[in-house]
Amino acid sequence: MHLDVQTLRDFYYRSALGRAAQKVIRQQMLRFWPVDSCKGQTVAGYGFAVPLLRPYLKDARRVVGLMPAPQGVMPWPAGMPNVSLLCEETFWPLETGRVDRLVLMHGLETSERATELLDECYRVLGPGGQILFVLPNRSGLWARSDVTPFGYGRPYSLGQLESQLKYHDFVPEVHVSVLYQPPSTRRFWMKTGPFWEQAGRAIPGVMAGGAMMVLASKRHPPSRRGLGEAARVLNPLEVLKPATSGKAKPV
Repeated sequence: MHLDVQTLRDFYYRSALGRAAQKVIRQQMLRFWPVDSCKGQTVAGYGFAVPLLRPYLKDARRVVGLMPAPQGVMPWPAGMPNVSLLCEETFWPLETGRVDRLVLMHGLETSERATELLDECYRVLGPGGQILFVLPNRSGLWARSDVTPFGYGRPYSLGQLESQLKYHDFVPEVHVSVLYQPPSTRRFWMKTGPFWEQAGRAIPGVMAGGAMMVLASKRHPPSRRGLGEAARVLNPLEVLKPATSGKAKPV
């Protein structure tokens, strides 16, 4: 079940803990996708990924913030032309193969139609496109607390997510854990947040991050027939035509 967009907005933009989480996740995303690498490309986010997209607004060809209908939508970015829109969870108003970079945050784990959602992700990504998942880590503290959005929905283990991605013709490339500070607004934990983040990265086998970030690429052509292809409506008269050796063209 999706959280309300007002709840997500208040966490990421109006709470100290949310702003700290936003900063950590966005810094890691920029290590995966530096701003220069996305120049002239189409960058999209689904769920509540807009806090991560601001660095790309200037140089990307297009930035789109997709927000699922059960969650609701808010205008974004503030003070600039709106690029966010409300969409059906598994039917996005984007052309097939148009997106170069896609990030999902608070979208997959709260979806009751994860299979169809991943198929839609595959459809909109172009050949060679990359997708970044930001998900609650089942082993982390953040997934066990409902004071942050990472405490809602279905938390994943890395193995579970990678199995899902491979089935949907995504190739996992790299993963990292983030959000090692406890999900607490107490002054001590907030002040020592950077220390815990650094310590957690150094000894990941001892500490579990609150969120995992998994980068994957689109496998093309797909192994599953028809995946990511545009729907084709047949002309009833075509059944009377003789068979041909070439492939039928989509209409």
